[in-house]
Amino acid sequence: MDNSWEPKAHPPTARELEQLRRQNELILNSVGEGIYGLDLEGNVTFVNPAAAEMIGWQTADLIGQSMHRVLHHSHPDGSHYPRQTCPIYAAFKDGVVHRVTDEVFWHKDGTSFPVEYISTPMQDEQGQLVGAVVTFRDVSERKWAERILQQTNEALELKVQERTAELLQANQQLQELSELRSRFVSMVCHEFRNPLNNIALLVSSLERYQQRLSAHQKQEYLQAIVANTDRMTAMIDDILVIGKIEADQLAPKSTEIDVAQFCQDLLKELQPATQGHQLAFTCDHSKLEAVIDEQLLRSILINILHNAIRYSPQAGLIELKLVHEPQQLTFHIIDRGLGIPKVDQSLLFEPFHRGKNVSNIPGTGLGLSIVKQFVDLLNGTVSFESVIGVGTTFIIQLPVNISQAMY
Repeated sequence: MDNSWEPKAHPPTARELEQLRRQNELILNSVGEGIYGLDLEGNVTFVNPAAAEMIGWQTADLIGQSMHRVLHHSHPDGSHYPRQTCPIYAAFKDGVVHRVTDEVFWHKDGTSFPVEYISTPMQDEQGQLVGAVVTFRDVSERKWAERILQQTNEALELKVQERTAELLQANQQLQELSELRSRFVSMVCHEFRNPLNNIALLVSSLERYQQRLSAHQKQEYLQAIVANTDRMTAMIDDILVIGKIEADQLAPKSTEIDVAQFCQDLLKELQPATQGHQLAFTCDHSKLEAVIDEQLLRSILINILHNAIRYSPQAGLIELKLVHEPQQLTFHIIDRGLGIPKVDQSLLFEPFHRGKNVSNIPGTGLGLSIVKQFVDLLNGTVSFESVIGVGTTFIIQLPVNISQAMY
């Protein structure tokens, strides 16, 4: 086919070249990203306004400058960045496009900003490398957003870990509570079964042998029934107290009392139940008036004194000492009883715990737990010293308002 009629291509005119140059210049000037060109020496051949503005230079001042020395001279930590290892410089040496997302460029004022850039080699018509074009953008906002997102994720992860730990702890506490309640039910059933069996046996014996029993024997039977009934009543009272503590239904109700007289009256009340034990009271004041919750104090002292009586030898001496200190009362309950084994001492105030050396002595293991919680309600402390075979001393310290003290 004859294509001689098609127009022949002709070189662009100077006017066309000028129009093309202006068009390219307009494109470069309108682009928001920084763009600059380098020759084979790494010096600037052109730069758009966005690039100059981002690094704080005038466009004209950058032409002919070594761009590595101007904006890429140091690593983020300020250490020297050798030109030989610079990916921008490498592009017009190896002819490979280099993309970098984790470096910084430097402003004229010496401050840095994070960038991502692409260094693309330039070739002439013969395929020879003549330089490179670098396109870059300031990614400060993106990096800031990434840091915020990372911090948010870390905070969220920490929150999840904390919440998971809380749930695990709550689950463990629920499991412990369930085990505690199971032990409670088992202990209560066991403690109720013995006195109930005793009462049933005593009543059955009375019915069967009442004609043969003397008046004295019948009286002993009745006393035994009353003792077993009292034991169950005391245990029910302890259970009710624990229920009130768990439900936060107990709050101290302070009144003014003569604590010295209160202690003496308490020991007189206990005397019939001492089984021959000697009860002694000493105080550094004949009259000691203080503001305190009388019922809570009574329960604290009664529980510890009952233990001292229960675990002391027949006719043993039990002492209650009251010491007045500035805004504080200190009680010492001293017995010469069995003592508390080392293995049991760390668990002494735990509910339902009873030492192996007293397992054959009646008790619920609730008394000292109640004591500890009552002392806590009064913002006090309770501690003890004990030696096996020698005895135990309980020390209770209660902050109070001492209204009057007389020798």
